[in-house]
Amino acid sequence: MTDHYDIVVIGGGIHGVGVAQAAACSGHSVLLIEKTGLATGSSSRSSKLIHGGLRYLEGFDFSLVRESLAERAIIRKIAPELVHLRPFHIPVYPKTSRRPVTLRVGLSLYALLGGLRASARFRTLDRNEWDELDGLETNNLQAVFQYYDAQTNDSKLTHAVMQSAMDHGAILSCPAEFISANVGEKTCEINYRNDGADKTCTCTAVINATGPWVNDVARRITPAPKRIEVDLVQGAHLIMEGSLEQGCYYMEVPEDKRAVFLLPWGEHSMLGTTEHSYTGDPADVHILDREESYLLDVLRHYFPQRSQQVIDRFAGLRVLPVAAGSAFKRSRETHLEVDNPHQPRLATIYGGKLTGYRATAEKVMKALQPVLPGRKALANTAELMLRPD
Repeated sequence: MTDHYDIVVIGGGIHGVGVAQAAACSGHSVLLIEKTGLATGSSSRSSKLIHGGLRYLEGFDFSLVRESLAERAIIRKIAPELVHLRPFHIPVYPKTSRRPVTLRVGLSLYALLGGLRASARFRTLDRNEWDELDGLETNNLQAVFQYYDAQTNDSKLTHAVMQSAMDHGAILSCPAEFISANVGEKTCEINYRNDGADKTCTCTAVINATGPWVNDVARRITPAPKRIEVDLVQGAHLIMEGSLEQGCYYMEVPEDKRAVFLLPWGEHSMLGTTEHSYTGDPADVHILDREESYLLDVLRHYFPQRSQQVIDRFAGLRVLPVAAGSAFKRSRETHLEVDNPHQPRLATIYGGKLTGYRATAEKVMKALQPVLPGRKALANTAELMLRPD
């Protein structure tokens, strides 16, 4: 007898496990198929931030920032052991392009969109505090703004969300490779390989949440779904020798005016990120020599006395819809593509932010409502506590 599920999710990154949790908490039967391991792709190679996206205000992405700040508040509440509020510092020098008046306006708007919570407010540091900022260059320093955002361990958060999903009845098949799907008018047939054996199941709806593999997976689905053409943008991070005592630093790169962060990471610090177009196999992504040089130049510029010793390095991929111009200035809004808005059987998640995983999952469940059977909800993901392994 073939197993049947209300929902089958393909992909064990943060968005895939978020959908699995939302589905299970809504009382639906759900199977998640993951090829390698939870959070082994982009969901363990991010900047580890649960944030509103201060810089997105420059692109007038007000709704994205508002949603992200609301989600930040929720995730801080439900995952206090995994998500920690940190002070962020923005130094301003004579050649900094974003002048103090611009930053004040941006940070004021950030606070307003954050509901004027204490965690959304900002201040200007007194000069007598500058020498305490982990070796930040104070020559020609004109101002330092401090605001708050949150940091997490993205891999541990992904595992915690999946554990919550399984606690509410979701089934994880991993390692298991998705082979193909046939999307019919009333049901979908899913073929996958688990433990060396070919398996088949059916479901009411299927979710493609495979990150940088999203269109590769879409090509294995019949009938061929509409696809959004995407750019894969590589981002590199360096784990640096030496801890940070005063929090995080938001640094404007002198040569291209991008933002690079220096963040505490246990007894070390983390420096990132870069943006380079990537065209290879997502499984083969790795940091480039020029990315490492780029990041170290930024570190030397702002922290000339800090160690340049690299402890570790990693690179991940962002999924952005194809567009002209710098990747840095493109929206990070999630794109949800369904095969039929009135009778959806397939939903495909393109892009998205770590911070927005729960909100994205809620949007997926709302989109699938026309076809899903009525079930008794078991829990609310906005209130369900998440615990580390």
